[in-house]
Amino acid sequence: MTDANPWILDIPPLQGLGLMRLTDDGWGDEDRDPGVLIRTAIEAGVTLLDTAEMYGNEATVGRALGSHRDEVTLCSKFGVYWGESGRFDDWSVKADPQTVRSAIDGTLERLGVDYLDVYYLHHRSEDTPIEDTVTAMAELKSAGKIRHLGLSNITVDDIRRAHAVHPIAVVQQQWSLAHREAELFLPTLAELGIALVAHSPLGHGNLTGTHDTPLDVALAGVALNRGVTPGQVALAWVHHRGSHSGATVVPLPGTTSISHLRKNVEAAHLILNDSDIELLDAAL
Repeated sequence: MTDANPWILDIPPLQGLGLMRLTDDGWGDEDRDPGVLIRTAIEAGVTLLDTAEMYGNEATVGRALGSHRDEVTLCSKFGVYWGESGRFDDWSVKADPQTVRSAIDGTLERLGVDYLDVYYLHHRSEDTPIEDTVTAMAELKSAGKIRHLGLSNITVDDIRRAHAVHPIAVVQQQWSLAHREAELFLPTLAELGIALVAHSPLGHGNLTGTHDTPLDVALAGVALNRGVTPGQVALAWVHHRGSHSGATVVPLPGTTSISHLRKNVEAAHLILNDSDIELLDAAL
């Protein structure tokens, strides 16, 4: 393993593949087989794979990855845990050093790998100082269990405090036409040499151009003119904005569909012109 930051010194991945919804239900399905999905992604240049302990599917991801471990940047997250009710809003954060040390061993065992390329704190904690969490994460790096430290769902102040303890390689935040709060992070990330992984660039599937809102009308109009789908336009917008942000940005659309994956890859090569960008921005 190398200490070189893969986000800065090497060529960043074309885009990432979010695996939050990957399940065992797709095996043998021609459009949703997890193993075929990951092989197709790798062949298309989508080499960043993202999961989390919270998703409950690390074992499925590991099985789907198979012998392709050395061909990908493998990422997982810790720190968010479901409550007993099963409700979507019933969860809590545990980011204390003991949790850091125990969580990584479970993740590595479920994935069937010896180390992670990036290990994220999944959500900031109100109880544990981020300095304590990052110190424990740095111990995992020293032990060879992770290559790089990442943060997700945090603040700019969290980033600076964490980075002062140990270099942070990547921050994961939501960024799409519908959610632009991540843009507030970009100057700090560019300054510190930290990459942004932009999750949910399709607005959790809501940027479809089928609703009667100014943004959807604009998406539908650009898509019609370019001969693509509104979702591809929305993803291409994140690629465009990222390339002009001053920071390294890797969009992270999530899908379990091979056909959707291929459309997402096509969107990475869709070049929006100035009038497209002006129309979309004006719709906001």
